[in-house]
Amino acid sequence: MIETERLLLRRPSREDLDPIHAMRSDPEVVRFIGGKALSREEAWQRLTRSAGNWALLGYGFFAVVEKASGRLVGEAGLMQAHRGLGERFDPFPEAGWVFTREAQGRGYATEAALASHDWFGRVVGASRTVCIIAPENLGSMRVAAKLGYTPFGSACYHDATVTMLERPAG
Repeated sequence: MIETERLLLRRPSREDLDPIHAMRSDPEVVRFIGGKALSREEAWQRLTRSAGNWALLGYGFFAVVEKASGRLVGEAGLMQAHRGLGERFDPFPEAGWVFTREAQGRGYATEAALASHDWFGRVVGASRTVCIIAPENLGSMRVAAKLGYTPFGSACYHDATVTMLERPAG
């Protein structure tokens, strides 16, 4: 578990299904990450994908819990997704973050992403990391910049243009 000033980051558990489904079925939350609200089944698949990353790689997305309320407010971390975006992207750990509508704009994404990257560097080791962001998702672009990510290309992923970003090792 990782503790920051306002957040707890922990491995996801099956009890997270309902809050993850609620978050990922909110049209405002998913508008830049596929644009489609997830069904309960799809939310379960996301949760088990994250659990699989933890089991196989020793890292994955953390469930992000607001300390003040005890509520799950998001997910953040690094994973392997093998998206088919090429040799400059797919072999590298991929960062990501998603937060409930109520948690957006409060600095939680930056706080959680910084903590998860710090943990990753200490526990897994320094590595080049990558992420993809819809170019119109200005909030996530700002978070990525604060983490040290810079654009290196664009791609079409699931019929949408995404910006590919990288962060050097160290």
